[in-house]
This record gives sequence, C-alpha cells and structure tokens, in this order.
Amino acid sequence: MELGSQNVGENLGVLEKKSIAILREARAQFRNPAALWSTGKDSTTTLWLCRKAFFGKIPFPVIHIDTGRKFPEIYEFRDRIAKEWGFDLIVAKNEEAMKRGVSPEKDRFECCTELKTQALKDLVEKKEFDALILAIRRDEHGIRAKERYYSPRDHEFKWNYKDQPAEIWDLYVKPSECSHTRVHPILHWTELDVWLYVRREGLPTNPLYFSKDGKRYRSLGCVPCTVPVPSYAKTIDEIVEELEISKTPERAGRAQDKEKAYMMQKLRSLGYM
Repeated sequence: MELGSQNVGENLGVLEKKSIAILREARAQFRNPAALWSTGKDSTTTLWLCRKAFFGKIPFPVIHIDTGRKFPEIYEFRDRIAKEWGFDLIVAKNEEAMKRGVSPEKDRFECCTELKTQALKDLVEKKEFDALILAIRRDEHGIRAKERYYSPRDHEFKWNYKDQPAEIWDLYVKPSECSHTRVHPILHWTELDVWLYVRREGLPTNPLYFSKDGKRYRSLGCVPCTVPVPSYAKTIDEIVEELEISKTPERAGRAQDKEKAYMMQKLRSLGYM
C-alpha cells in the first residue's frame, strides 16, 4: 500500500470510529431517536455508519421529508435502498401546505419552512422523537459550522446558535428542557472524506452525482431549487480527483444558498435541516 493510501485509510478509520462512538452514545442516552435521510451521499453514509454501529441493523426509524418536488432518481434510490437495507422508513409530508399550493416558485423561504421544517416538526410531535440524527458537516455551509454534535432545539423547534452547550474532551451530554436534540455524527467530516469513504466501503450512490452532458449535482435538493455544476466526473475516482482541486462551493447549485446572505441562517434557526 502506498503511503498516501495508508494515510487516507488511517484518517477514514479515525473519522469512522468517532462517528460510531457518537451514534452509540446517542442511542444509549435518548429514549426515542430517529435518523433523517435525503438519499444524498452524506445521509446515506450516516445510515451506513448506523448499520456498522449497531451490527448491521438500524434500530430506529429513518425519516425522509418529501416535498413532492424531488428528482425521480431520489425516490427510486430511496425505495430501493430502504428495501435492501431493511430499515423502518417514514415518509413525512405537509399535505395541507401542498394543497394550499406552497411552492418555491412563489416563495422559496416559505416553501422550505412549510414543506420541510413544518413537515418534520409535525412528525416529531406526533411520534415524540427526542433526538434526530442528521448528516450535517461543518465544512458544508457557514451556519452549519456553528453546530455542535449535540444541538438542542427548543419547544418552538428553534435553534439558538448563539448559546449552545460546550463540548469538551468528546463528552456529549443530553440537553434538558428542549423539544428534541439534533445529533450530528459526521460533523467533523469533509465532502472529500465522505467520497473517499463511499469509495472505500462501496456504498450505493445516487446517479445524480455523476456527470451527464458535462454537468452533475454535488448537493441534492428539490428540482426547482437545485442546478447541476460543470463537471465531467463519471466515477467516484473522478469525483475524488475533481474535489482535490475544486474551488467551487459544494452547495453552489442550491438556490437557498444564493439568496440573501442570512437566508440559510434564518431557515436553520427556525428548525430547517
């Protein structure tokens, strides 16, 4: 094994070990957790880590927030992997908002709030989940860099990013007096780390990530709010090579990241994923 490959393998091993420890700690501390899954590379990696942490099974429900505006490839991938991996999939929708015609064409902020955040809020209240496992990474977006591994949400579902619990010496304490806690087991990973891990583990990958006609998607969202970026990467090896030299932000193709600078921060403070 070449030295570079050995270093990559050692780094992925360290990342994996810490993530599994966080997942096991959360499972022990929380009464009724669930995991969120978009079918993207990060959340699929997180589900795989859950399987590793709990000996091949995911011992809690997996939630997919369906806005009704996702790519067909997302629905196909979701249903296929849920069947192959055998977990308890919950599809959450805000049917009332959909009937009212809420859409990104009218108001992107309202659409994200109603079709994603409110759909999740309703499900959390109905199922009484006290923890949600999310595939958030610090390098993904400036506001996400403010997150902690254990991130409490108040009874209004809001996140007080200015006042968060300290995390010292890898000690994660279950917060009190909150509606639920967001648990972020891959917070310390980077986009490149995820792809290197996907390659090493041979994980299934949504086809939208691979180049078609000189473009591919780096971040998956709803059809009206997501555009591909220029790329000729048609394999995971080529994606890795591209990321090693790319200076384009990962979420450059996501509409909410291109709106007013505070839009993502405001969305997340209100409970957005």
